[in-house]
Amino acid sequence: MSKSNNRVKHPLARRVRGFLPVVVDVETGGFNCNTDALLEIAAVILDVDEHGLMRPGETVHAHVHPFAGANIEKAAKDFLGYDPFSQLRLAIDEKTALEAIFAPINKRIKETGCTRAILCGHNAFFDLSFVKAAADRHKLKSPFHQFSTLDSVTLGALVYGQTVLAKTAMFSGMPWDNDQAHSALYDTQKTADLFCSIFNRYPLPVIDAINRHEKD
Repeated sequence: MSKSNNRVKHPLARRVRGFLPVVVDVETGGFNCNTDALLEIAAVILDVDEHGLMRPGETVHAHVHPFAGANIEKAAKDFLGYDPFSQLRLAIDEKTALEAIFAPINKRIKETGCTRAILCGHNAFFDLSFVKAAADRHKLKSPFHQFSTLDSVTLGALVYGQTVLAKTAMFSGMPWDNDQAHSALYDTQKTADLFCSIFNRYPLPVIDAINRHEKD
């Protein structure tokens, strides 16, 4: 069997058009990806079980030290509720953080035969813009598709009639802790659970059947 056939047969390579779905959330010092600090990033690599159902896989997370000259808006500090320069955050430099996030994603891309990762998120364009800008600053190759994303805002509106993450999660039957919200790690884990819940309405066997019908 050829290497290309192996790639096609892997469940994750069949699930989203050859893309590896990775849920990402970032916390930042503002809304401008080119000038404002990346302060926290988390990623959950999604997986597929033996029944073709999506489930959260490996989780990676880092607190990030603001890059040199980064802007941090006062409103962002107030919103996050911590000092971005506090040593208690155990933050690491931006390049090291990105390398730590990218490494397991690239590894999983190779293991599954996916072509690259696709960023899944709540207002995913925002997270992707900060990941791209940070990668460009350090001349790192991002594993993510440059512009395609999967967004739980759209999916939440379609399935539950909600666009706010907390409300969408609660309408889906998931517990939600407001005290932990707005941490990149917590929000990413909850968003990953939400994606799995929605995707599993159309599990892999159904997708395979649709694809076979389209080919016929």
